[in-house]
Amino acid sequence: MTRKSVPITVFARTTSSPAHTHRVIVPIDLAQVFKPWGPFPGVAEVRDQTGAWDRPGTSRQAWFTDGSKADERLTEAVDGHGFAYELSGFTNVLAKLVAGVRGEWSFLPDGTGTSIRWTYDFQPLPGRRWIIAGPFKPLWARYMRAALARMVTVVQGTPGAIMGE
Repeated sequence: MTRKSVPITVFARTTSSPAHTHRVIVPIDLAQVFKPWGPFPGVAEVRDQTGAWDRPGTSRQAWFTDGSKADERLTEAVDGHGFAYELSGFTNVLAKLVAGVRGEWSFLPDGTGTSIRWTYDFQPLPGRRWIIAGPFKPLWARYMRAALARMVTVVQGTPGAIMGE
């Protein structure tokens, strides 16, 4: 029997082109945009990255402000359009709740700007889906929206962020 995943999706819009938005978000400094909020730690730093974060197979570790960490591996990358990655090896409470997470980004033209779609697809451990789909989901969505808003600010403040670039 396969476990049902729990997707959590957030959206934002930039005034920048999809190509520019993609170029800024893919290699963004995670510590700059993932700040502690509520029950969730921020990202303190990234370690052991095996190459540029733009080729499938590249891996790294995200270390959090509470001292925990997670392994991240880029699984898909389409220049200017989107990318996907998998998170596993959690050393925080998520280790007791999920087998892993798939993150997926898409950058779509929206008038003179870009519509961003970001999904975290949680794979709950047996008997834990109710926690992820219930009390966890709205809290995580709020955490994602805050991080995404910071990313949009970085995108729009980066040279070349004007329409059409």
